Amino acid sequence: MSTLTVTPRQEQQARELVERAPRPQLTAADEGATHVVPPELGELLLRILKIVAEGGTVTVASLPSELTTTVAAEQLGVSRPTLMRMIRDGEIPAHKVGSHHRLKLTDVQESRRVRLERQRAAFEDLRRLEAELNLE
Repeated sequence: MSTLTVTPRQEQQARELVERAPRPQLTAADEGATHVVPPELGELLLRILKIVAEGGTVTVASLPSELTTTVAAEQLGVSRPTLMRMIRDGEIPAHKVGSHHRLKLTDVQESRRVRLERQRAAFEDLRRLEAELNLE
């Protein structure tokens, strides 16, 4: 994992770029040649620039395609025993390597996305109920 310190000048440059062109076409220069950054990658870079422009911190980490239960539990924001129950109950697929369970990164990411969607939906339901009851 790598956390880079952003200088005030870099923060200002990011702010100016985001304000000037909220959806710029990004290019990269290499040994005199200029290359257009593909839109999908450009979206990722713009998200990073917006975070920097707002004074936020960006941390870059890499994960292997197969995770241990400890790492998978950290990624899901649950305890390892909770993850083991999820595996046992078939909520998330896993396979064994020897006596240890392993999970595919893509399965963990999908499970995390689904959990976040459920949490957001529950929060929206709560907000709607609160508005209906006039408890603002």
